[in-house]
Amino acid sequence: MEEKLLEVQKEMQNKRIDKLLSDEFDISRSRIQSMIKNDQILVNGKSTKANYKVNENDQIKLFDTTCEELKVEKEDIDLDIVYEDKDVIVVNKERGMVVHPAPGNLKHTLVNALMYHCDDLSGINGVLRPGIVHRIDKDTSGLLIVAKNDQAHLSLSKQLQAKEVSRKYLALVHGVIEHDYGTIDAPIGRDIKDRKKMAVTATNSKDAITHFKVIKRYKDATLVSCELETGRTHQIRVHMAYIGHPIMGDETYAYRKTLKVNGQLLHAYELTFRHPSTGKQISVQADLPDVFKNVLKEYDEQD
Repeated sequence: MEEKLLEVQKEMQNKRIDKLLSDEFDISRSRIQSMIKNDQILVNGKSTKANYKVNENDQIKLFDTTCEELKVEKEDIDLDIVYEDKDVIVVNKERGMVVHPAPGNLKHTLVNALMYHCDDLSGINGVLRPGIVHRIDKDTSGLLIVAKNDQAHLSLSKQLQAKEVSRKYLALVHGVIEHDYGTIDAPIGRDIKDRKKMAVTATNSKDAITHFKVIKRYKDATLVSCELETGRTHQIRVHMAYIGHPIMGDETYAYRKTLKVNGQLLHAYELTFRHPSTGKQISVQADLPDVFKNVLKEYDEQD
């Protein structure tokens, strides 16, 4: 059984619980309603109804039995660990690696590698996502926090929800951005025409804010640093495409393919958070992967 935990934040209050959980966990509303009827969703330890309107600080537990028979195996896969102690691990994920298993894809993920490296991982997100506090896309490289215990997981999750974790990315985008700085404040939700994609939309969307700063301009491209204020699925990729500067190598959102690279040129290079036990600020960095460096080198030589 996979257990999911959600603490209701101020901006979530007064929403129907079936709608909230459907949006938060990307589970159909009808399935959420069925789970409520079967007492697989509890609010503050008690049964609830689909039309219950949540309150700030409500503790919602969701017990998902669809993954009950799935077993995730440990795999001896090399990891680039940039920070580790008894509570957390920060990994520099390589591009092309999926973060956690899913039905039909149970091997060769970051979680398989983490389970081999470390026996103690938070169980809040269940058997398929032990320790995973947040995710980055398969074809995005860079830094990711992993919790070793439930206390650390809850602390880090609260920091993310309160926008206290700083996450910075480097991206090479199409076109020349004229402004040195910018903020993209545009809600993101499922693309109504293609459910596999996300889009800037007013329909079933959530607030999404990305700040960017130009690092270097090239003839037909711009290297930017992006900082997330929110953490929506594909947020930077969708936002940069929305302003007409999609990320190079992004086969989903870029309007043209000019680079033959496996995955978008997007790298999570800096991560800052408050340590869940000591309260000390931890800041870590990860250098660009070689494939990204090589593309930048080619652009530098063209200047």
